[in-house]
Amino acid sequence: MRTRTVFAAVLAAAATVTLSACGQEQTTAGPATATGGKPTVCLIMKSLANEYFQQMQTGAKAHVDQLGTLSLQAAGIQNETDVDGQIALVDKCITQGVQAIVIAPADSKALVQSVVKADKAGIKVVNIDVALDPDALKAAGVEVPLVGPDNRAGAKQVGDVLAKAVGPAGKVVILEGNPGADNALQRKNGFNDTIAESKLNLLDSKTAHWETDEAYTVFGNMLTAHPDIQGVMASNDSMALGAIKVIQERKAAVKVVTIDNIPAVKPYLQSGPVLATLDQFGSEQAGDGIDVAMKLIGGQSVTGWQKTRMTVVTAGS
Repeated sequence: MRTRTVFAAVLAAAATVTLSACGQEQTTAGPATATGGKPTVCLIMKSLANEYFQQMQTGAKAHVDQLGTLSLQAAGIQNETDVDGQIALVDKCITQGVQAIVIAPADSKALVQSVVKADKAGIKVVNIDVALDPDALKAAGVEVPLVGPDNRAGAKQVGDVLAKAVGPAGKVVILEGNPGADNALQRKNGFNDTIAESKLNLLDSKTAHWETDEAYTVFGNMLTAHPDIQGVMASNDSMALGAIKVIQERKAAVKVVTIDNIPAVKPYLQSGPVLATLDQFGSEQAGDGIDVAMKLIGGQSVTGWQKTRMTVVTAGS
């Protein structure tokens, strides 16, 4: 799934693509300093092996092409837990002297010091997708606007679809995201809101760190321990794909709800076992984050949480 696509440069004479041990980077401009008077924005995502962030990168590039007012450098890490790699990418953007960084942090606390470092260097920072830890930011005296969806509310929305299908006392499990990421916590909370409200029976809840292969193992063990599982609440589509593989291999009657609406999960909405996924419009999030970054560069004040749209996707929608 690790695909590195070289985009044609629109905002500069040539594009450069580099791959380092700490992350995958794709640049749609030349030098990181402002090109032709245009500011440079770094977009730092999580794993580009995840189709969600591939879509985010594509959407960001298209948005920047349409604006024509900035140069974009887009980078992602090798896997969802490569926190050190993401820190290195932030450091690189700081060293290059970019005007803004838009970041979807792999870990909500571990990236705070990198954000503080960027702020002290005079670089504007916008947080997208996964919220940075607000208490850590406050303790550091740094305010960073958040552009992203309400993960807890979204998880409850797809959780409610599963609850309706399995009924009260339905036996379910949760595949959690990376424990250090705020969106993983909020999605788990949203699923638990459904469980409490609909009186479902939670048999197990474990992390698979957003990864398909790990989810295959984790859910396989869950199903061995609890062969009567009726439903899976997966915190992202990548983990749902791992669970689906187990379900198909064992011919288990288990329903799945999930989050991200990546292309790979769509066939399973039509044929099963996926009942619903949540589209959080990652490509739009990146564009919205870049717009906020440009406002900050221009001297405008943007604070707080700028909520982005989301919608439940089912076979009939």
